Amino acid sequence: MITEKFDGVSVTTKANVYFDGKCVSHAFTLADGTKKSIGVVLPATLSFSTAAAEIMECVGGACEYRLAGTDAWLRSAAGESFHIPANSRFDIRVTEPYHYICHYA
Repeated sequence: MITEKFDGVSVTTKANVYFDGKCVSHAFTLADGTKKSIGVVLPATLSFSTAAAEIMECVGGACEYRLAGTDAWLRSAAGESFHIPANSRFDIRVTEPYHYICHYA
């Protein structure tokens, strides 16, 4: 199931722009105080660090990802998600725009 919308949110209007515009996201907060971000990664291979644990939910497009300490690239497409541990790193490889929701755990 793909998350299509969130009701009753507070959105940060200034975008977070990473890697010269190859990743752009907006932070938002749900009515219960839960924080998330929503964005897009354009075609590229990028490396990210995490502070909190994250769940990356694909809502459009697809990506391949590799978690720190592994050699395998795994695929995630629309309706799928993958988990990244706190205080970790992951690589993401995108050949078409990858639309995502980042759920902070």
